[in-house]
Amino acid sequence: MEKQKLVIASGNKHKIKEIAEMLPDFEVVGYKDLGYDFEIEENGETFYENALSKAKAVSKALNLPALADDSGICVDALGGAPGIYSARYAGDGDDEHNNQLLLDNLGKLTNPKERGAKYVCCIVFYKPNGEILTATGETSGYILPERVGTNGFGYDPIFYSYDLDKCMGLATAEEKNSISHRFRAINALKEKLR
Repeated sequence: MEKQKLVIASGNKHKIKEIAEMLPDFEVVGYKDLGYDFEIEENGETFYENALSKAKAVSKALNLPALADDSGICVDALGGAPGIYSARYAGDGDDEHNNQLLLDNLGKLTNPKERGAKYVCCIVFYKPNGEILTATGETSGYILPERVGTNGFGYDPIFYSYDLDKCMGLATAEEKNSISHRFRAINALKEKLR
């Protein structure tokens, strides 16, 4: 039986491969792999709004089901708003800059309970007929007072995961993938696709 094509609204090859492994019932492809090379605006105020705009744009352009996600880190002491410290909200800096900004803003808080945070991911599956399925996933922990380890990217070197009982900067890719916010969101979506 031929698999249904599912277009990922991302140019990130690692993300496309990760999603393909989690959704083996679909032929997963990136939208750029289909010859489309347009930029997708992310100007929403929530992870859902950004994921929806990306999935909808790709689905309508290609007339195929599309999947998009948006994610970031939410920090309790900083209001916990979705995306408050995802890269696009933290400024124009790189990972090092963004990590330092977050550490500086939490500097006086020393108790892990005061430094609570979670990675959050929202997935939107958009069908050409306008049907929308959504799912979310979270990974809870706290922000360490300094960097630990060099594995991963983004906030991994300063995020302590309760599930792994260690800093994400020390975790292997397999460990991180097994508890990631995207992994949990995809698994929740798979339940809705059945």
